[in-house]
Amino acid sequence: MTHPQFKELRRSYGFDEVAIVPGDVTINPEQTDIGFAIGDVKFKIPVIAAAMDAVTDVKMAVKMSQLGGLAVLHGEGIQARYHDAEAVLAEIAVTPQAEVTALLQKIYTEPIKDDLVAERVKAIKAAGGTAAVACMPANAKRLAPVVAEAGADIFVVASTVTTARHISKSYRGLIFSELCSSLKIPVMVGNCVSYSATLELMRQGVSAVLVGVGPGAACTSREVLGLGVPQITATMDCAAARETYLAETGRYVSIITDGGFKKGGDFCKAIAAGADAAMFGSIIAQAKEAPGHGYHWGMSHPHPSLPRGTRIKVGTTVPLEQILFGPTSVVDGSQNFVGALKTVMGVCGAATIRDMQRAEMVIAPAITTEGKSYQLSKCV
Repeated sequence: MTHPQFKELRRSYGFDEVAIVPGDVTINPEQTDIGFAIGDVKFKIPVIAAAMDAVTDVKMAVKMSQLGGLAVLHGEGIQARYHDAEAVLAEIAVTPQAEVTALLQKIYTEPIKDDLVAERVKAIKAAGGTAAVACMPANAKRLAPVVAEAGADIFVVASTVTTARHISKSYRGLIFSELCSSLKIPVMVGNCVSYSATLELMRQGVSAVLVGVGPGAACTSREVLGLGVPQITATMDCAAARETYLAETGRYVSIITDGGFKKGGDFCKAIAAGADAAMFGSIIAQAKEAPGHGYHWGMSHPHPSLPRGTRIKVGTTVPLEQILFGPTSVVDGSQNFVGALKTVMGVCGAATIRDMQRAEMVIAPAITTEGKSYQLSKCV
């Protein structure tokens, strides 16, 4: 006996469930162009270091700029609260796991210092870097002018989920159209996982949208809240919104897949699914230049009443340049991400990121296990 369904669920896909189909024409990988832009700010590589305290500080922002990418400073994090941020980060690294959440909650009660945020931006710019600063929607109206006046290139508004329409007790909450028109720099907003929410944000004037709810290695929002959409499906849906908006206005808004990456293949699949770039957290937290001393924790971990994260030990592996460009002797895809992307673009006949977004993909749940019995059994 059939009956009406209360909800109809659709299938969604993560990185390990799909594969990229090689093209009919191939290109020399060295002839591919992997650049992208956020508004009028251009980058040579489609990699962004996450706005997390264990990932980005002033030195990391400068180094990423030198390598052609972007690192976003956490405008409500330790760098914005403590002049001696290094001492605080060192304390987090040596604290026992059972005590670290309480410590983080205490550390993040220190007030945000507007002048310190401006100081960090100026330090990045003085060293020749591209400065981007992120904050939560609740602090965006306060910090946006501080960041812009200090000379930042990009302002980022990010939370677990951000929408163009937010209902609150505030008489006038954050209105993205007003924020975008008031700033002379591009505004990147996140996080989203749906076509409709992304399209509404784009219509507010944002220059880039971050895609991903809960996939990060240090995030537990999916477990605590039950929220999220696997990253391939989320990226495809948000990229579809970009295409709709592009057809409506002629303005291109970049899609940034944020989180869930482990290896080069994931990065390549995100681009094929429609992303213009990827945001890395735990991957870059492993770099020798990272400020987290081999540890990584999420932005929602210090929440005073509902912490959603865990401190994970990612270790310190190699310099950032080797993670991004190689050369490497590891065979698991955890290094030389740029090389992986350029190689797959060559195999797919994609000369640009835009071309790569048109590559065919297939549902392939056995893509990482087919024929790999020796690898899976650890036999050599």
